[in-house]
Amino acid sequence: MDNWSKEKAIDIITNQMLSNDGFSKWLDIHIDLIDEESIELSCLVTQTMTNGFQIAHGGIAFSLCDSALAFHSNSWGYKAVTIESSINFFAPVYKNDTIFAKTSILKLGKSLGHFLISTSNQNGKKVAVMKGMVFYSGESWN
Repeated sequence: MDNWSKEKAIDIITNQMLSNDGFSKWLDIHIDLIDEESIELSCLVTQTMTNGFQIAHGGIAFSLCDSALAFHSNSWGYKAVTIESSINFFAPVYKNDTIFAKTSILKLGKSLGHFLISTSNQNGKKVAVMKGMVFYSGESWN
């Protein structure tokens, strides 16, 4: 993971990953920040993302976190896949809320990476936290 560059990370995430990621496109994910230590994504919750209680389906926050995990863990140029993840929900998300996911690295090894993804709404209220572990295959994005 020592060959990180912002330009390479942007290329991998936007041109190689996101261009083929129909679900992230459906979520209308916006990439707000890319750097070595963190990636920040956001999306606007629409009516089609709500459940019978008229709050965002839990899968929306989970999916935003999952995309953030994927983009960050792959941003060093090596292919990574999620092998474990769990999420805790703290507050409901409503239609027209914008939710933000921000990654941080817990531990990064040669073949495993452990990340924490915090999710908040437009008011800065924490709505969910995901822990995720990825496996690095050793295969390059080149």
